[in-house]
Amino acid sequence: MKRLLALGLAGAFVASAQAHEPGGIHSEKTAKVEAAFDLVHTRVSKDGGMLVFEQLVDAKAGSRMPSPKGSFAGAEVYSYVWPTSLDAGSVGFEAGSGILALALTSHPDFDDTPQLDENADGKKDNDGGLWHSHWVVLTKDATCGPSGLKVRDIPEGAKPKLPPTWPGAPIYIDSPGYDLSVKDDAAQIRVPLKAVGFPETFNYDGVTAALQVNADLHDPLLCVSSVWDVASGDLSLPATWNAKD
Repeated sequence: MKRLLALGLAGAFVASAQAHEPGGIHSEKTAKVEAAFDLVHTRVSKDGGMLVFEQLVDAKAGSRMPSPKGSFAGAEVYSYVWPTSLDAGSVGFEAGSGILALALTSHPDFDDTPQLDENADGKKDNDGGLWHSHWVVLTKDATCGPSGLKVRDIPEGAKPKLPPTWPGAPIYIDSPGYDLSVKDDAAQIRVPLKAVGFPETFNYDGVTAALQVNADLHDPLLCVSSVWDVASGDLSLPATWNAKD
């Protein structure tokens, strides 16, 4: 699965020179990447019963968000993403269905967290522009341009296994409502260990990217449209989280 991800994005990302050291992936700054998405350190750590997924960038994290287009069709999604070696089944998707990735996203044209009222205004359908968490399952699709990747579609009539907080979109996406922080140079999501089945170990990487909703609203519905930076430089998922460390 790691090889699938690396091949799918080959040539589509801005490579970073890095040293794979304990505590995550350290990446070189690059002038070719907007500073808010220029990764300098990607890591996963443990804090009590929580896994803390974190990306440090060369500016204020989350300071750049998509401009509204006024419709779901063609809408853009900006994201900080942690691709992992965890099986999709560990968070409630169909087992073996693709690359499981945790994502911190912003998309002002639609709201896909129907259980949550992030801006506390009494409405649950108007805060997609605020940064929020998702699990997504990525698979290859040659029609998605240079990245060759999409969020896996759910064919009409299919009934795959999905997490209980699936937001209803016809793709493999979950809206778990995890605690998160976008502050100073750090983008962070806190995931309960129990939510991923208390893994003993897994590998991960870091990516900053844009996705786009298909203007025709059909398969593929949500493609990875631009990859800005990759922590490892080659999407090899070189960092390891180990419960024994």
